[in-house]
Amino acid sequence: MKVYALVGQSGTGKSYKAHTLASEKGIEYIIDDGLFIKGNKIIAGVSAKKESTKIAAVRRALFIHPEHAREVREAIRQVEPESVLILGTSARMINRIISRLDLPPVQEIIRIEAVATGGEIRRAQKYRREQGKHVIPVPTFEIRKDFSGYFIDPLKIFRIAGKGKRIETLEKTVVRPTYSYMGRFYIADTAIEAVAAYNAVNVEGVRKVLSTSIKSRDDGLFIFIEVAVRYGYKIHDVLETIQSSVAKDVDRLTGMNVIQVNVTARSLVV
Repeated sequence: MKVYALVGQSGTGKSYKAHTLASEKGIEYIIDDGLFIKGNKIIAGVSAKKESTKIAAVRRALFIHPEHAREVREAIRQVEPESVLILGTSARMINRIISRLDLPPVQEIIRIEAVATGGEIRRAQKYRREQGKHVIPVPTFEIRKDFSGYFIDPLKIFRIAGKGKRIETLEKTVVRPTYSYMGRFYIADTAIEAVAAYNAVNVEGVRKVLSTSIKSRDDGLFIFIEVAVRYGYKIHDVLETIQSSVAKDVDRLTGMNVIQVNVTARSLVV
Protein backbone atom coordinates (compact mmCIF):
# COMPACT_ATOMS: atom_id res chain seq x y z
CA MET A 1 0.00 0.00 0.00
CA LYS A 2 1.28 3.46 -0.93
CA VAL A 3 0.53 6.16 1.62
CA TYR A 4 0.43 9.82 0.63
CA ALA A 5 -0.17 12.83 2.85
CA LEU A 6 -1.69 16.25 2.16
CA VAL A 7 -0.46 18.64 4.85
CA GLY A 8 -1.47 22.20 5.66
CA GLN A 9 -2.76 24.39 8.45
CA SER A 10 -6.36 24.06 9.53
CA GLY A 11 -8.71 25.95 7.22
CA THR A 12 -6.38 26.13 4.21
CA GLY A 13 -8.62 24.06 1.92
CA LYS A 14 -7.22 20.52 2.22
CA SER A 15 -10.63 18.81 2.12
CA TYR A 16 -11.61 20.99 -0.84
CA LYS A 17 -8.54 19.90 -2.81
CA ALA A 18 -8.38 16.26 -1.68
CA HIS A 19 -10.35 14.62 -4.50
CA THR A 20 -8.58 16.57 -7.22
CA LEU A 21 -5.18 15.58 -5.84
CA ALA A 22 -6.25 11.96 -5.40
CA SER A 23 -7.53 11.83 -8.99
CA GLU A 24 -4.33 13.30 -10.40
CA LYS A 25 -2.15 10.80 -8.53
CA GLY A 26 -4.44 7.79 -9.02
CA ILE A 27 -5.07 7.45 -5.27
CA GLU A 28 -8.10 5.32 -4.44
CA TYR A 29 -8.93 6.22 -0.85
CA ILE A 30 -8.86 9.29 1.41
CA ILE A 31 -8.61 9.53 5.20
CA ASP A 32 -9.88 12.89 6.40
CA ASP A 33 -11.11 14.04 9.83
CA GLY A 34 -11.98 10.59 11.09
CA LEU A 35 -13.48 9.26 7.86
CA PHE A 36 -12.26 6.57 5.46
CA ILE A 37 -13.56 7.56 2.02
CA LYS A 38 -13.59 6.10 -1.47
CA GLY A 39 -14.85 8.41 -4.19
CA ASN A 40 -18.24 9.72 -3.10
CA LYS A 41 -18.81 7.11 -0.40
CA ILE A 42 -17.89 6.90 3.27
CA ILE A 43 -16.52 3.40 3.88
CA ALA A 44 -16.03 3.70 7.64
CA GLY A 45 -15.44 6.15 10.48
CA VAL A 46 -17.09 9.08 12.21
CA SER A 47 -16.62 12.69 11.17
CA ALA A 48 -14.72 14.92 13.58
CA LYS A 49 -17.05 17.72 12.51
CA LYS A 50 -19.77 16.14 14.67
CA GLU A 51 -17.87 16.70 17.90
CA SER A 52 -18.99 19.47 20.26
CA THR A 53 -15.50 20.80 21.12
CA LYS A 54 -12.29 21.38 19.20
CA ILE A 55 -10.38 19.05 21.51
CA ALA A 56 -12.85 16.25 20.89
CA ALA A 57 -12.66 16.92 17.15
CA VAL A 58 -8.86 16.61 17.18
CA ARG A 59 -9.08 13.34 19.13
CA ARG A 60 -11.60 12.01 16.60
CA ALA A 61 -9.40 13.03 13.65
CA LEU A 62 -6.46 11.22 15.29
CA PHE A 63 -8.50 8.02 15.84
CA ILE A 64 -7.85 8.14 19.59
CA HIS A 65 -11.10 6.28 20.40
CA PRO A 66 -10.28 2.54 20.25
CA GLU A 67 -13.60 1.49 18.68
CA HIS A 68 -13.32 4.19 16.02
CA ALA A 69 -9.75 3.18 15.13
CA ARG A 70 -10.70 -0.51 15.12
CA GLU A 71 -13.61 0.08 12.73
CA VAL A 72 -11.44 1.94 10.22
CA ARG A 73 -8.53 -0.52 10.52
CA GLU A 74 -10.90 -3.38 9.77
CA ALA A 75 -12.36 -1.54 6.75
CA ILE A 76 -8.86 -0.90 5.40
CA ARG A 77 -7.95 -4.55 5.93
CA GLN A 78 -11.03 -5.71 4.02
CA VAL A 79 -10.63 -3.49 0.95
CA GLU A 80 -6.81 -3.74 0.81
CA PRO A 81 -6.30 -0.40 -0.96
CA GLU A 82 -3.33 0.07 -3.24
CA SER A 83 -3.04 3.69 -2.17
CA VAL A 84 -4.47 6.11 0.37
CA LEU A 85 -4.24 9.88 0.90
CA ILE A 86 -4.21 11.10 4.51
CA LEU A 87 -5.07 14.72 5.33
CA GLY A 88 -3.48 16.42 8.34
CA THR A 89 -2.19 19.68 9.73
CA SER A 90 1.39 18.42 10.13
CA ALA A 91 3.70 15.49 9.44
CA ARG A 92 3.44 14.64 13.15
CA MET A 93 -0.35 14.34 12.87
CA ILE A 94 0.00 12.14 9.78
CA ASN A 95 2.40 9.84 11.60
CA ARG A 96 0.04 9.56 14.58
CA ILE A 97 -2.82 8.56 12.27
CA ILE A 98 -0.59 6.02 10.53
CA SER A 99 0.33 4.54 13.93
CA ARG A 100 -3.30 4.33 15.10
CA LEU A 101 -4.44 2.65 11.88
CA ASP A 102 -1.41 0.37 11.44
CA LEU A 103 -0.54 1.80 8.03
CA PRO A 104 2.84 1.73 6.23
CA PRO A 105 5.10 4.80 6.47
CA VAL A 106 4.14 7.76 4.33
CA GLN A 107 5.70 7.66 0.87
CA GLU A 108 5.16 11.27 -0.16
CA ILE A 109 4.09 14.41 1.69
CA ILE A 110 2.38 17.09 -0.41
CA ARG A 111 2.00 20.58 1.04
CA ILE A 112 -1.27 22.39 0.42
CA GLU A 113 0.80 25.22 -1.13
CA ALA A 114 1.75 22.81 -3.93
CA VAL A 115 -1.85 22.19 -5.00
CA ALA A 116 -3.56 25.48 -4.12
CA THR A 117 -2.66 29.05 -5.00
CA GLY A 118 -1.98 31.68 -2.37
CA GLY A 119 -5.29 33.32 -3.24
CA GLU A 120 -7.20 30.06 -2.80
CA ILE A 121 -5.60 29.45 0.59
CA ARG A 122 -6.34 32.99 1.79
CA ARG A 123 -9.98 32.69 0.67
CA ALA A 124 -10.33 29.35 2.45
CA GLN A 125 -8.87 30.81 5.64
CA LYS A 126 -11.14 33.86 5.43
CA TYR A 127 -14.16 31.62 4.86
CA ARG A 128 -13.26 29.51 7.91
CA ARG A 129 -12.47 32.51 10.11
CA GLU A 130 -15.55 34.59 9.26
CA GLN A 131 -18.19 31.90 8.76
CA GLY A 132 -16.89 28.95 10.77
CA LYS A 133 -17.70 26.51 7.97
CA HIS A 134 -15.84 23.33 7.03
CA VAL A 135 -15.78 21.11 3.94
CA ILE A 136 -16.36 17.35 4.07
CA PRO A 137 -15.22 15.67 0.81
CA VAL A 138 -18.37 13.57 0.25
CA PRO A 139 -21.83 14.38 -1.16
CA THR A 140 -24.51 15.67 1.18
CA PHE A 141 -26.63 12.50 0.92
CA GLU A 142 -23.76 10.52 2.47
CA ILE A 143 -23.76 12.47 5.75
CA ARG A 144 -27.18 14.11 5.96
CA LYS A 145 -28.60 11.82 8.66
CA ASP A 146 -25.46 12.24 10.79
CA PHE A 147 -25.56 16.04 10.55
CA SER A 148 -29.29 16.59 10.97
CA GLY A 149 -29.86 20.06 12.40
CA TYR A 150 -26.50 21.51 11.36
CA PHE A 151 -26.03 24.22 8.78
CA ILE A 152 -25.35 22.00 5.77
CA ASP A 153 -25.01 22.85 2.08
CA PRO A 154 -23.98 20.87 -0.99
CA LEU A 155 -20.94 22.17 -2.86
CA LYS A 156 -20.50 21.21 -6.51
CA ILE A 157 -17.13 21.58 -8.21
CA PHE A 158 -16.68 21.38 -11.97
CA ARG A 159 -13.27 20.59 -13.39
CA ILE A 160 -11.70 19.50 -16.67
CA ALA A 161 -10.06 16.08 -16.40
CA GLY A 162 -8.17 13.66 -18.60
CA LYS A 163 -6.69 13.99 -22.06
CA GLY A 164 -10.17 14.16 -23.54
CA LYS A 165 -10.76 17.32 -21.52
CA ARG A 166 -14.00 15.90 -20.15
CA ILE A 167 -15.84 17.83 -17.46
CA GLU A 168 -16.11 16.09 -14.10
CA THR A 169 -18.50 17.08 -11.33
CA LEU A 170 -17.39 16.59 -7.74
CA GLU A 171 -19.81 17.09 -4.88
CA LYS A 172 -18.69 17.95 -1.38
CA THR A 173 -20.57 19.15 1.69
CA VAL A 174 -20.18 22.35 3.69
CA VAL A 175 -21.07 22.17 7.39
CA ARG A 176 -20.74 24.49 10.36
CA PRO A 177 -19.64 22.34 13.32
CA THR A 178 -20.95 23.11 16.76
CA TYR A 179 -17.42 23.83 17.98
CA SER A 180 -17.02 26.74 15.53
CA TYR A 181 -16.65 30.16 17.12
CA MET A 182 -20.23 31.01 16.17
CA GLY A 183 -21.53 28.55 18.75
CA ARG A 184 -24.42 26.14 18.48
CA PHE A 185 -27.89 26.97 17.25
CA TYR A 186 -31.15 25.32 18.25
CA ILE A 187 -34.46 25.06 16.41
CA ALA A 188 -37.42 24.89 18.79
CA ASP A 189 -39.89 22.04 18.33
CA THR A 190 -42.68 24.59 18.11
CA ALA A 191 -40.99 26.24 15.12
CA ILE A 192 -40.86 22.95 13.23
CA GLU A 193 -44.48 22.19 14.19
CA ALA A 194 -45.49 25.60 12.86
CA VAL A 195 -43.77 24.91 9.52
CA ALA A 196 -45.55 21.56 9.31
CA ALA A 197 -48.95 23.04 10.17
CA TYR A 198 -48.55 25.90 7.69
CA ASN A 199 -47.75 23.52 4.85
CA ALA A 200 -50.54 21.13 5.78
CA VAL A 201 -53.29 23.75 6.01
CA ASN A 202 -52.32 25.13 2.59
CA VAL A 203 -52.84 21.80 0.85
CA GLU A 204 -56.02 21.77 -1.21
CA GLY A 205 -58.65 19.66 0.51
CA VAL A 206 -57.51 20.36 4.09
CA ARG A 207 -60.14 22.08 6.18
CA LYS A 208 -58.16 22.35 9.40
CA VAL A 209 -54.98 21.14 11.10
CA LEU A 210 -56.07 19.52 14.36
CA SER A 211 -52.65 18.83 15.89
CA THR A 212 -48.94 18.59 15.14
CA SER A 213 -46.11 17.02 17.10
CA ILE A 214 -42.56 15.86 16.47
CA LYS A 215 -40.20 13.23 17.80
CA SER A 216 -36.57 14.20 17.47
CA ARG A 217 -33.65 11.76 17.26
CA ASP A 218 -29.96 12.27 16.56
CA ASP A 219 -30.45 11.15 12.97
CA GLY A 220 -33.56 13.25 12.25
CA LEU A 221 -37.24 13.90 12.82
CA PHE A 222 -40.54 12.06 12.92
CA ILE A 223 -43.43 14.46 12.28
CA PHE A 224 -47.03 13.67 13.23
CA ILE A 225 -49.99 15.64 11.86
CA GLU A 226 -53.76 15.23 12.31
CA VAL A 227 -56.08 17.03 9.91
CA ALA A 228 -59.76 17.48 9.01
CA VAL A 229 -60.33 16.84 5.29
CA ARG A 230 -63.01 18.54 3.19
CA TYR A 231 -65.76 16.29 1.85
CA GLY A 232 -65.35 15.44 -1.84
CA TYR A 233 -61.58 15.12 -1.87
CA LYS A 234 -59.69 11.84 -2.09
CA ILE A 235 -58.29 11.42 1.41
CA HIS A 236 -55.29 9.35 0.33
CA ASP A 237 -54.22 11.96 -2.23
CA VAL A 238 -54.60 14.81 0.27
CA LEU A 239 -52.53 13.04 2.93
CA GLU A 240 -49.83 12.11 0.42
CA THR A 241 -49.56 15.74 -0.71
CA ILE A 242 -49.24 16.88 2.91
CA GLN A 243 -46.43 14.39 3.50
CA SER A 244 -44.48 15.57 0.47
CA SER A 245 -45.00 19.29 1.14
CA VAL A 246 -44.10 19.12 4.84
CA ALA A 247 -41.00 16.96 4.32
CA LYS A 248 -39.68 19.23 1.58
CA ASP A 249 -40.24 22.51 3.44
CA VAL A 250 -38.93 21.38 6.83
CA ASP A 251 -35.82 20.09 5.08
CA ARG A 252 -35.39 23.33 3.13
CA LEU A 253 -35.98 25.73 6.02
CA THR A 254 -34.28 23.95 8.92
CA GLY A 255 -31.70 21.56 7.46
CA MET A 256 -33.17 18.80 9.63
CA ASN A 257 -33.27 15.29 8.22
CA VAL A 258 -36.94 14.27 8.00
CA ILE A 259 -37.23 10.52 8.51
CA GLN A 260 -41.04 10.23 8.41
CA VAL A 261 -44.11 12.42 8.09
CA ASN A 262 -47.14 10.59 9.49
CA VAL A 263 -50.46 12.22 8.57
CA THR A 264 -53.85 11.10 9.87
CA ALA A 265 -57.29 12.24 8.70
CA ARG A 266 -59.31 12.52 11.92
CA SER A 267 -62.51 13.92 10.48
CA LEU A 268 -64.39 14.71 7.27
CA VAL A 269 -65.93 18.18 6.99
CA VAL A 270 -68.57 19.32 4.52
